[in-house]
Amino acid sequence: MKTTIDIPEKELRDAMRYTGAKTKRLAIVTAVADYNRRQRMASLVRHLGTCKDLLTTEELMQMREADGPAPS
Repeated sequence: MKTTIDIPEKELRDAMRYTGAKTKRLAIVTAVADYNRRQRMASLVRHLGTCKDLLTTEELMQMREADGPAPS
């Protein structure tokens, strides 16, 4: 989608430097993708510990040991 926006030059230069992007477009796309990924992760973190039916790491390890070695 084509969009025209006014981005402060210093911010755009910084985005290009931090993302390693060679073009302005790539810097913006990378920055937006990173922002979206961080927001998805934050959303998951808000739900951390809210499901009581999940196995603990110890319970999962015990189940794996009881089942024997994994097939190769």
